[in-house]
Amino acid sequence: MSTPTQARYSAGAMIFHWVIAVAVIVNWRIAEAAEHLSRAEKVTLMDNHKALGITILVLTLGRLLWRWTHPVPPLPSKLANWERILARSVHVIFYVLLIGLPIGGWLAVSFFGKGVEIFGLFSLPAIPVGENADAGKTIIGFHKTAGGIFIYLIALHILGALKHTFFDKTGVLWRMLPFGKA
Repeated sequence: MSTPTQARYSAGAMIFHWVIAVAVIVNWRIAEAAEHLSRAEKVTLMDNHKALGITILVLTLGRLLWRWTHPVPPLPSKLANWERILARSVHVIFYVLLIGLPIGGWLAVSFFGKGVEIFGLFSLPAIPVGENADAGKTIIGFHKTAGGIFIYLIALHILGALKHTFFDKTGVLWRMLPFGKA
């Protein structure tokens, strides 16, 4: 278990962070690629998008459990108060989106009377909400908008980490990597 005075996140936190980060980027690219395909190809690709979304949800719940049992290192003391507030706010929004987007996607397909096939291993049944195509389409619209917001926040997160590491020299990026000087 890490201690609050530790400069780095724990190995478990790093693994969760990077696996989820890669999965989110891959899932975004899957959704973007599906936009330009025929209906049949789109259905197949979106099945992978849905399965990966549920995988991200499970990983995120695991990461939250890990976080609650393994304290995180404090933010660098050089950060301005507004930077601390922004960093914490973005992280909270990340968790809301990492949980809300998969559940919203599952809810949307449930309104079409469909469940989620998980990579051919098993199926999650439709959430028992009854069929309502209009509600499904509305939720998909929110899902797409929230996904777009998520991508912009990821870019902000990356830019912030780079700024604090290379311009402010706080070493913040190295806190989430097993090498470098945190």
